[in-house]
Amino acid sequence: MRVATADLISRARAGDGEAFQELTEPYCRELQVHCYRMLGSFQDAEDALQDTLLAAWQGIGGFQGRASIRTWLYRIATTRCLNARRSASRRPAKEWNVPNVEPPEPTRLGEVVWLQPFPDALLEGAIGVPLGPEARYAQTESISLAFVTALQVLPPRQLAVLLLRDVLGFDANEVADMLDSSVESVKSALKRARAGLQRRQPPTPEREPAPAYDSPAEDALVAKFVRAWESADVDALVALLTDDVFMSMPPMPFEYQGPDVVARFCASIFAAGRRFDLAPTRANGQPAFGAYLRAPTGIRHGTGLIVLTLTGDRICAMTHFETSVLPSFGLPRSLPSR
Repeated sequence: MRVATADLISRARAGDGEAFQELTEPYCRELQVHCYRMLGSFQDAEDALQDTLLAAWQGIGGFQGRASIRTWLYRIATTRCLNARRSASRRPAKEWNVPNVEPPEPTRLGEVVWLQPFPDALLEGAIGVPLGPEARYAQTESISLAFVTALQVLPPRQLAVLLLRDVLGFDANEVADMLDSSVESVKSALKRARAGLQRRQPPTPEREPAPAYDSPAEDALVAKFVRAWESADVDALVALLTDDVFMSMPPMPFEYQGPDVVARFCASIFAAGRRFDLAPTRANGQPAFGAYLRAPTGIRHGTGLIVLTLTGDRICAMTHFETSVLPSFGLPRSLPSR
């Protein structure tokens, strides 16, 4: 243990709050992302992070130094998230509530209706941290909406093991210690978790990678989407979609698969005379937009957040979240008239 860290621990044990903050601050962002992956909800992740820091402050006197501060904090955070997963009743699905719009029959009803997006602005300090040698997933992949959604149907303990081993790269002995378990139990849970995740992410046709962040290719595709959506041009929108495009809208359970049904859904929205302006942002490492409905008064009212998943020069998924997530992205509930 470095002298500076040992000094901070000693001061924190003596009740020095500033020392405790200096000790834990470097890990807060990555811990928040860990909680988000476990819970699938930005709001719940914020609550779990605060619970983690409170428990760490109350328990710093018992820190023995057998593991690093980072590992100790991950142990606390994982335990808090496991408790939250076991005790929480998941938020119920919402009924369709868009006035004067009759949507087409959904392809299916989704299981994970409590999902929320994670603002890219808060990923700084969380993506790019050094991972252990056991990590199997790129950090950008492990924050994507598709990955986080698939995680949510895993049993809690399997989820924890998979994240600690395959995403963060802790070794089996460390994970066993974090979960008060045996190495054999950890290995067994990991095997089941990998199989469960594979079932949730069945093989798909080989996709082209998404264009690089802020690249001309991404900018061009995003600009085409904005033009099509703001002008209510369904044909132009469909031209941007892959043959297996997927659309969902938590906390409503409706899910649509394929360009034809997605086109019918969008057409039902636009046919009701609803026109939108889009405010750009980013979520889960993906392009996103606050959607604002134009009103006769000129004021534009927020209707939610649209997150795009890109592949090559096409859009393979669109996820629409409710209006309550806008403040987390620094977006207002409404925009003034232009």
